[in-house]
Amino acid sequence: MDTELGGKRFRWGTRVFVMGIVNATPDSFSGDGVLDPTAAVGQALRMIDEGADIIDVGGESTRPGHEPVTAEEELRRVLPVLRHLCPRATVPVSIDTWKPEVAEAAAAVGVAIVNDVWGLQRSPGLAALAAQRGLGLVLMHNQRGTEYADLMGDVKASLRRSLAVAVEAGVPRERVILDPGIGFGKTSEQGVEVLRRFDELTELGQPLLAGPSRKSYLGRIFGQAPGERLAGTIASVTAAVLRGADVVRVHDVAEVVRAVRVAEALR
Repeated sequence: MDTELGGKRFRWGTRVFVMGIVNATPDSFSGDGVLDPTAAVGQALRMIDEGADIIDVGGESTRPGHEPVTAEEELRRVLPVLRHLCPRATVPVSIDTWKPEVAEAAAAVGVAIVNDVWGLQRSPGLAALAAQRGLGLVLMHNQRGTEYADLMGDVKASLRRSLAVAVEAGVPRERVILDPGIGFGKTSEQGVEVLRRFDELTELGQPLLAGPSRKSYLGRIFGQAPGERLAGTIASVTAAVLRGADVVRVHDVAEVVRAVRVAEALR
């Protein structure tokens, strides 16, 4: 399975791709928010130089207990970044949003992928936008609360429903990447279990994304403070790669790229 996103060919299964995170927010859980558009663009271009295959720009924190922002505020944060980044980026740019207005405006300035942390549950219309614009979709499992009848069974069923919404709207399957949502609608222990059983997601038949970077389970279970989570992130990314991840979404691109290349060779 392969597809073209933002002018770049992705041959799924041939290598692991690295998505670099740029948070244009004041309240990022990892403390890396950048509100100055020039600094955010510079951060993104540095990540590309370090080996990022995709840049993911977000304007609303999704950490537990975050304060929601309006679409207008989200656009105020991300559009100046995207307007300057998209023409200069040599890799596809993704917008991390579930709001149709934000996704539409981002697509108009050159974004190639929409990363929806609600997996089309809140805004199924994003699927039609992606189909019309030829965008890729990252669909993440998320839910309110952490109750499951069967953790992996429930996650897979939800991702199948998200995929069905996208395909029914006309999005080609190869443009849909699925993310089990480590740290979203899950306890720290559940997040670790998802990561440990990540290989079970390959039965979905889609490119898979893992996003364990600097997540709170590294602190709650393993005692790593936010500024000390690079080692835990690399261990988690390695586990995901060995279990079938096609994309890893991270803050520390240079270090993770080196680790991914080794893990990739070992699987």
